[in-house]
Amino acid sequence: MTLYTAPPRGCVFFHPLPFLSRRGLLLPLTGKEKFTNIARMEDNTIISFANVGARYDGNSDVLTDVSFNIGAGSFFFLTGASGAGKTTLLRLIYQLHRPCRGTIKIFGEQTNDMSRDEITGLRHKMAIVFQEYSLLSHMSVFDNVALPLRVRGVDEGKIKKLVTKTLDWVGLAKFANANPKTLSGGQQQRVSVARAIIVQPQIMLADEPTGNLDDENAARLMELFIQMNKMLGTTIILATHNSKLIQTYKFPVMHVENHRLNFVGTGKSPATHATEKQTKKLDGADYFAELSKQFSDIGNTQS
Repeated sequence: MTLYTAPPRGCVFFHPLPFLSRRGLLLPLTGKEKFTNIARMEDNTIISFANVGARYDGNSDVLTDVSFNIGAGSFFFLTGASGAGKTTLLRLIYQLHRPCRGTIKIFGEQTNDMSRDEITGLRHKMAIVFQEYSLLSHMSVFDNVALPLRVRGVDEGKIKKLVTKTLDWVGLAKFANANPKTLSGGQQQRVSVARAIIVQPQIMLADEPTGNLDDENAARLMELFIQMNKMLGTTIILATHNSKLIQTYKFPVMHVENHRLNFVGTGKSPATHATEKQTKKLDGADYFAELSKQFSDIGNTQS
């Protein structure tokens, strides 16, 4: 594998997309190519960090001098040891944590000095799946999934159709009226994912979304993320410790170690589906095509 280290202070890491295969494979840059292509990369950059540092309560840095550009429509795994800073990186992107230094741009907008209302508007175009689920126990499964649509003022008729279809996809339609506390950890994780995907986000951040799932449901969930990326152009960063996922779905990897972020290319074309046996059983692409059409027929939730 080829390792891409963070650039020196003051430099902006290259935007990977113009040098990717169709599925996002990182390719190395050499010579003037690193600099002559930066201008044309900017138009497609959806997430940009420049010399970003992060810490909590005045302690030592969790992340140091993190610099990179990610193009719209990319798919990356995010890896690193427990406590390395993976969740902090996702929180920085989603604007749940402010950097102690450096500059962050999301959708081309610098976020460092944004107001609370501006950050709320930014988050409406993103979704995050938390490791701890973050479901509301006083609401049913249906109402948990419907919540982000209601916050956006979506018509209740559209909400019913979208929530029903999405819960059907994640295999939880029969639990629509259940309290989340009565579900298993894996089922609660799928509710959390359903709540995230229902807003059709431009950026999807997922913190160990398959951690409590068996192999079959993990494969089903990965197929959903892949089809979101492929059919809706969703930019996805998925944090995981699961080496089997990384080996099966060979997307490029962002790796956090010693407070710094490195990029790792696989050198192979990433797989776009699960194993043949899993794909036949799950039929994920066809199902997501139907779900995507349902979204289109009902109307874009961001409008």
